[in-house]
Amino acid sequence: MKYWLFLAVSIVTEVTGTLSMKYASMYGNPLGHLVMYVMIPLSYIALSMAIKRIALGVAYALWEGFGVMLITLFSVTLFAESLPLLKVVGMVVLVTGIVLLNGGTEKAKQKQEKGGVRAAA
Repeated sequence: MKYWLFLAVSIVTEVTGTLSMKYASMYGNPLGHLVMYVMIPLSYIALSMAIKRIALGVAYALWEGFGVMLITLFSVTLFAESLPLLKVVGMVVLVTGIVLLNGGTEKAKQKQEKGGVRAAA
């Protein structure tokens, strides 16, 4: 459970760092860059902790996928960026891909565990 928390922290810090970068570029506020310089490394540190128990492909897909989705949604609300139908379809495809990737990883893990039990018997 704590590894999923590390993954959640890594997503939140990545989104915060990236939005801070946009804020700094729009308003020239150096505080945005400072926040970015802190949050992006923290994101990678938390991600590295998460992959100790979460499959790398799943963790990275969730980190990047939900990060992109949250950044897109916050950019629409905070920075008045547009959200055309094509972006919405892209986010739906992204979430579908993450679900499929996670499902495939779980099935492979269950298969391995069953194979390991037979070998030990």
